[in-house]
Amino acid sequence: MNRVKVLIIGSGPAGYTAALYAARARLEPLVIAGRENGGQLMLTTDVENYPGFPEGVLGPELMDLFRKQAERFGSKIIDKNVTKVDFSRRPFRVEVEGDMWEAESVILATGASSKWLGLPNETKLRGHGVSSCATCDGAFFKDRELVVVGGGDSAMEEASFLTRFASKVTIVHRRDEFRASKIMQERVLKNPKIKVVWDTAVEDILGDGKVTSVKLRNLKTKAVTDYKTDGVFVAIGHEPNTKIFRTHVDLDEKGYLVLKRHSMTSVEGVFAAGDVHDIRYRQAITAAGAGCRAAMDAEKWLEEQEHPGARAVPAAPRRA
Repeated sequence: MNRVKVLIIGSGPAGYTAALYAARARLEPLVIAGRENGGQLMLTTDVENYPGFPEGVLGPELMDLFRKQAERFGSKIIDKNVTKVDFSRRPFRVEVEGDMWEAESVILATGASSKWLGLPNETKLRGHGVSSCATCDGAFFKDRELVVVGGGDSAMEEASFLTRFASKVTIVHRRDEFRASKIMQERVLKNPKIKVVWDTAVEDILGDGKVTSVKLRNLKTKAVTDYKTDGVFVAIGHEPNTKIFRTHVDLDEKGYLVLKRHSMTSVEGVFAAGDVHDIRYRQAITAAGAGCRAAMDAEKWLEEQEHPGARAVPAAPRRA
């Protein structure tokens, strides 16, 4: 059976950064990147808010650079899916499409997935006017008219943020009242740049190469209209990719990993990094930082297992 010191499940900024730091610590990490590796940035066209790229960078290009840097220091990367885990004993066991691996420590970096409307053109126009992240893409829509879909706190936050750039923001909501907190609702309803279309569902997103309008259906009158817009921000929530870990580590009510000490999960030796536990920020830069923390915590924890007295040793110096 194959055995490694550090096994990282998931890629993206968190997984690759964890691999980079673990590899530079001579821990020879194994990354199970998944069949669809690279995380949500693989679906992003231009990334302008990641430090070090003043002209911006394509999401897939950025992830390719992350991967190459991790590999440069000795990380082994397998583009397959984890099919089963066992954290009930050490070494931990991770099954990868029929192959079994043992690991002295594990870093979970499987991320979270945006919930989408499930419309045919939604996928086709993603990155060309369809987005799920105002912080990531809002600046591309200066003086444009935008639509935000949703009625919770996320939708309120997205709409409010987008008014910094857009000339007009329309919130489309299926009900006649928001689910968001009262203070968030008040902030939105008082904003002169925000309009709300109640009792309405988005039936399609239209455009050839870029978004030009949405097809709206009023759920009470059944009337269908085309509504002009330059972009659609879907804000109906995120779902952490934690189903495979559900009975093995503690999760919160929304399915996000719960951290007990620093980046440690409820299982000693199993760490978490990125959107798989981060319900607040969900940015590439914060995920990368979390990957760094998880790798350094794993390194320190492994030292403690080999040398119990290591607990009294100061934290390892920064590896800039």
